[in-house]
Amino acid sequence: MTLEPEKLGPDDVRPVLALGVSRQAVEDAMNVAFLFNVLDRLADTMGWDAPAEGSAFWQTSAKILLSRGYK
Repeated sequence: MTLEPEKLGPDDVRPVLALGVSRQAVEDAMNVAFLFNVLDRLADTMGWDAPAEGSAFWQTSAKILLSRGYK
């Protein structure tokens, strides 16, 4: 999806659907992958750094995600 998105096609998705994954779940996964790709490229371009491992940011974020989930 990142380097050659034009090569991604139905034959790449069929095995996943055959395992019982819904079309909506496949679409959601593709959207998440796309957004991660965009954010990763922006971070690289602009020199953004992630907070240090073990910082309060990660602890707080984990608590929020565990209590409310993704919205």
